[in-house]
Amino acid sequence: MSEQMENTSLSMTTFPTEVYDEELIIICQRTNSSNFAAVVVPFFFYFVFTLSLLGNSLILFLLLKFENIKTVTNFFILNLVVSDLLFTLPLPFWGYYHGHEWIFGNSSCKILASMFYFGFYSTILFLTMMTVDRYIAVVHAIYANRTRKMLYVYVVSGTVWIISFFSALPKFVLFGTRNNVIFGMLCEETGYLADKIDSWKLVGYYQQVVMFFILPLLIILYCYTLIVIKLHYAKMHNKDKAIKLIFLIILAFFICWTPYNIIIFIRARQISKGSSEDDCDESIDYAFLVCRNIAYFHCCINPFFYTFVGTKFRRHLARVVGRWIMWGSRYRQSSFSSKTSEHSPQTVYE
Repeated sequence: MSEQMENTSLSMTTFPTEVYDEELIIICQRTNSSNFAAVVVPFFFYFVFTLSLLGNSLILFLLLKFENIKTVTNFFILNLVVSDLLFTLPLPFWGYYHGHEWIFGNSSCKILASMFYFGFYSTILFLTMMTVDRYIAVVHAIYANRTRKMLYVYVVSGTVWIISFFSALPKFVLFGTRNNVIFGMLCEETGYLADKIDSWKLVGYYQQVVMFFILPLLIILYCYTLIVIKLHYAKMHNKDKAIKLIFLIILAFFICWTPYNIIIFIRARQISKGSSEDDCDESIDYAFLVCRNIAYFHCCINPFFYTFVGTKFRRHLARVVGRWIMWGSRYRQSSFSSKTSEHSPQTVYE
């Protein structure tokens, strides 16, 4: 499994003792990192939720209002926005849970956990597929004209959703609620032997590192490297700007995801060795919290790289803002005229 709904902000799983089928397991109590998580994680989750909901909703509005959805690029952007929203919508629930306890019931625990990871995984895969699509369109332009049809994007998008669904399905099976005497109601991987839980966590960790980081990173580096080479020799007036944007996309992906996956890999190695998750060293906990927040933040800002950096979406946004300003100006002018007529003295001609 991946990180047990991020280990319920660590405060939810770092209890002193817990019993699984009459087997007593001693777990280190990490008070400092638990207190840190209970304060920082809810604030950050609420912030990411607000930013992502506003940004992605605006992109969705502009896309549906001004663009033709039945194009390859726009359909990919639509799928990416939907993925980000699926990832974003459960965040307020997890934010509250990290600071308190789970109060939303067992079914909601399963649904929100699987929905969260469903959006999480599909976001990364759609970013990767959009990179591949741009590589085909730029490097193999002639071939792209014959193959980049709507059937192509439907098949690719459907494949991404199916892979993401089955990757997140174990969350729905394993997640559930249980009561803890110290922390109250928990929402985490439960209901199985400790060894079985660790085995599924190990599978999730390596799935995250290999399938949702290393492979996407290699594909992104390969595709954008060849795109940059193609643009370098092309005769186009905006190629420097395009190359800088590509560099920014790669840099953002690498900076946001590399530290997080390094921590995930360390946790996987600890489980493989049969040691406790961090041998009571809270530095791993602090690093995990910080790196996870950075990675989650990238899921909310990545649509901007594919939309507002483009001329079309900036033009659409300017039109919407312009209409709002004109509407506000007309409203104020109408209100002012109405008040003026009310207070103006009457004449014999009225």
